[in-house]
Amino acid sequence: MLNAAVAGFLVSLSLILAIGAQNAFVLRQGIRREHVLAVVAVCALSDALLIAAGVTGFGLASARLPWLGTAMRWAGVAFLLTYGALRFRAAAKGGEALMPAAGASAPLGRVLATCLTLTWANPHVYLDTVVLLGSIAAQYDPHRGAFGIGAATASLVFFSVLGFGARLLAPVFARPRAWVVLEVLVGLTMWALALGLALEA
Repeated sequence: MLNAAVAGFLVSLSLILAIGAQNAFVLRQGIRREHVLAVVAVCALSDALLIAAGVTGFGLASARLPWLGTAMRWAGVAFLLTYGALRFRAAAKGGEALMPAAGASAPLGRVLATCLTLTWANPHVYLDTVVLLGSIAAQYDPHRGAFGIGAATASLVFFSVLGFGARLLAPVFARPRAWVVLEVLVGLTMWALALGLALEA
């Protein structure tokens, strides 16, 4: 059970680390110290709901369709390889400095609306949480629940660190080179996960 929880934590953390609109938004809010707790809560709760849907829904489906686990494993391998390649491509293009725009504090409602849109309207969120995490969780039967808890915990930890620690990271990520290094690390992690899944087949 502990192994499943640790695996869920690490896989989820690797996926969340990929730079995207949601992470950039959380980092920006953290740098501005603007509604950080609310933004972190929305992101973490949304991920927990999607992870739960992936872990439980995929498990029920795979019980009725025995071939689904193998199919989804190879789909996960293909997705991780592609995702990793995209991260390397982004690194090759160079990073972008993330500096917050100046101005008055935005209303909480507007900030939360933006956060929800960036979270639930992003197709990659469903691929990562429902499809990919759901397919990997099935490999940890009968401890899918522990895997899901580990994955949700990683989301909570990551968004908390990103939001509340953003002001400490601001000088670092003002440098494009820092984004390049992070993209490369995420790409290598994605490919390592793909290799691990392929070897289990």
